[in-house]
Amino acid sequence: MLPIARSPRRATAASLVGVAALVLAGCGSQGDSGGASDGSVTLGFVNGSNTHFHTCLLKSVEQEAKAQDAKVYSANSKQDAGTELSNIEDMIARDVDALIVQTVNVDALEGDIAKAEAAGVPIYLTSVATSDMSDVLGAAVVDLKKVGALDAGWIEKDAAGKDVRVGIVAGAPGAASDLLVGGFEDALPASAKVVANQPGMFNPAKAQDVAENMIQANPDLDYAFVANEEMAFAVRKAFDAAGAEDVKIVSVNGTEEGIAAVTDGRLSATVANSALTIGQTAVRSTVGLLDEKQGVDKISDIPLVLVTKDNVSEAPQYCPK
Repeated sequence: MLPIARSPRRATAASLVGVAALVLAGCGSQGDSGGASDGSVTLGFVNGSNTHFHTCLLKSVEQEAKAQDAKVYSANSKQDAGTELSNIEDMIARDVDALIVQTVNVDALEGDIAKAEAAGVPIYLTSVATSDMSDVLGAAVVDLKKVGALDAGWIEKDAAGKDVRVGIVAGAPGAASDLLVGGFEDALPASAKVVANQPGMFNPAKAQDVAENMIQANPDLDYAFVANEEMAFAVRKAFDAAGAEDVKIVSVNGTEEGIAAVTDGRLSATVANSALTIGQTAVRSTVGLLDEKQGVDKISDIPLVLVTKDNVSEAPQYCPK
């Protein structure tokens, strides 16, 4: 990999645009703004939360940056759009060559991108794409609406035309959760009625409270869609405690624990979208696009796998070792 001098990068940053954005959330290494390995390229990684997904995403970014001889600083926005913008400003002040952002809210990206563009720092986005693709370096895209649709498709097949009642335990309003839930609801068959939809805020304790209230209000619930596996485990616990062991739960992520839960029946299905792959793709693509290497895609679609008991062996590795 050729070293990138500071001044050429600033001069050519405007030409390194034309893609999409992505979303979810993360945590920082060595506190909220730790550093990583020395290298000829300096990257800033702004993560969005502290879920297992975000922890694995951070590990993947750090490992791949080391492999690419890049230096990476990380920060955690803690599901707050204002903190995300502040983190981006801090990264710009560090004079990073590019930013990788797992946004907490798609609506917040416009301000984030404008701030970075004004400073001549290109942004590469992870997880979801924005409608305006003109001002970002690239994106590693998880089709979150398709994720939701895959879970809905499993329910349609399992219900086999019967009228069924469905509950939704969403994540935090905005960003990933809205896309997941929207894709799920849009793909449900007409015979499936959504009787409850409440946010669990990507917090297992909150999700358990939501599930307890949901099953009390809807004791005849047939299925539940839960916006990540950490919450899904808490929802399963609440349903089982209420004597609702027969409610089938579908979820998202494909973590090692999630695949084990599909295997033993606690979850009926989950959609695997590897945090390991997202992080690797983001770093490799960012470095390649900065170097103007041939054959580097600005938009990379992350593979999705609907995992059931029938195909658990096909689930990709989720988290770096």
